[in-house]
Amino acid sequence: MTRGIYLDGHATTRPDPRVVAAMRPYFEDDFGNASSKTHPYGWRAEEAVTRARSQVAKLIHADPKEILFTSGATESNNLAILGALRGHSERGDHLITAATEHPSVLDVARAAAEQGAEVTILPVDGRGRVDPDQVRAAITARTVLVSIMAANNEVGTLGPIAAIGALCKERGVLFHTDAAQAIGKIPIDVLESGVDLLSISAHKIHGPKGVGALYVRRKNPRVLLRPMLFGGGQEKGLRPGTLNVPGIVGLGMALEIARNEMAGDSKRLAGLRDRLQKGFLDRITDLVINGDQEQRLPNNLNVSFSYVEGEALLLALDGVAVSSGSACTSEKREPSHVLKAMGVSDTMAQTSLRFGLGRFNTEAEVDAVVERVAQAVERLREISPLAQAAKAEGTEMVQSGSVHNTAPGGPREAGA
Repeated sequence: MTRGIYLDGHATTRPDPRVVAAMRPYFEDDFGNASSKTHPYGWRAEEAVTRARSQVAKLIHADPKEILFTSGATESNNLAILGALRGHSERGDHLITAATEHPSVLDVARAAAEQGAEVTILPVDGRGRVDPDQVRAAITARTVLVSIMAANNEVGTLGPIAAIGALCKERGVLFHTDAAQAIGKIPIDVLESGVDLLSISAHKIHGPKGVGALYVRRKNPRVLLRPMLFGGGQEKGLRPGTLNVPGIVGLGMALEIARNEMAGDSKRLAGLRDRLQKGFLDRITDLVINGDQEQRLPNNLNVSFSYVEGEALLLALDGVAVSSGSACTSEKREPSHVLKAMGVSDTMAQTSLRFGLGRFNTEAEVDAVVERVAQAVERLREISPLAQAAKAEGTEMVQSGSVHNTAPGGPREAGA
């Protein structure tokens, strides 16, 4: 069975061969424990971890001492949110986040609420953006932390991170951002953007799975975290346990590659995304491009195809790997919470697919995907009662310059 074309880069990415090559020695000859201080095996492992810490820090303009290694962005989000609420409990117990956050933020927020914290979940507009003025209005004297993602994992919308960071600084509130999807795609400077805590995952940027990092500001202000795990004392006691040296090396190399090649990679990915989007608009009527059309990730395209159920379309796309939403919640058959928060109807949300481009995709693959999706949509609409009813009623199918939503409530511009 051929594996086909891979366009599910928001779920995970193919490890770069340079990353794999950098990791290999730490599975073979340099297999020591980084906590072993009495022999060369441990020293070499520790040197590798130190080097990786610097590689991560350089990409976001941080101090290497501010980087903690974790198992990925989910753990980083948990530690950032729960750790900050517990570490700064003398200030209060109020957390502010948004309705379109990743489940590893929203579920943590719900857990914090069950433990007695006050949680405010802000709405977003039709493009998936949080209004900084609403963040400002939500801050109280007891607010400890604001957590707003840098880029959405489903629709690719960029968060107004710098604006939120600035207002958090004004009010003396900590600011955390889940940057799992943004890292390596857009420049992030934790100093300029006022970010105090930032979550990273290696496998979203052509690194290995099972490893990530958390940036924790050391001064102005100093962030105090309470650990969730205990024993061993590694990572300043905030993330104890034997360090995953090969994974950490891979994370460091992936981010070093991103730092050196991000500008060119992102430009190329945006070109492929635009080619994919134009292909769909030229070939398929009655669709909606979801998310912000300006403030967006270069590699994301989220599309709702009217009269076609997303799961059926996935099954019809033999040889194309895409998803109908967040990979972390793909077993749920509910409409995307992100699209619902943006005001998309349940019906249209269930017709959406997420395309995630990566470093190794080509124009030929994009053109092949356009062709396969167009054919699949046409076949499915031929057997769709809703499509046939719309056709019988003579419903106008608008395309190209006026991407629209045919769900109840009338047409709207994409991202409106």
